[in-house]
Amino acid sequence: GLSYAWIFNNNTLYVQEDSRRFVSQETGNLYIAKVEPTDVGNYTCVVTNSKAEQSVQGPPTPLTLRSDGVMGEYEPKIEVRFPETTYAAKGSSVKLECFALGK
Repeated sequence: GLSYAWIFNNNTLYVQEDSRRFVSQETGNLYIAKVEPTDVGNYTCVVTNSKAEQSVQGPPTPLTLRSDGVMGEYEPKIEVRFPETTYAAKGSSVKLECFALGK
């Protein structure tokens, strides 16, 4: 089992998921909706292998705001990355990630 988390500006606390922030446990991607000036800074991905009890950090990824005020064009779509087949034991839980993108 790998798990993913993100650190903001070398803080020791992980970025908390909320109504604007989502960390995919499938891809490790961090998604931020409606970016605000307080979101500007460096984000570092932390990958943890629970079986080996080890974590590694990737390089910092800077997030900046565009000064020209132009937003990218993003067509509305549903982002789905379901595996072709998902197996689960009776009575167990399965988490499937699905979320909307768009402008």
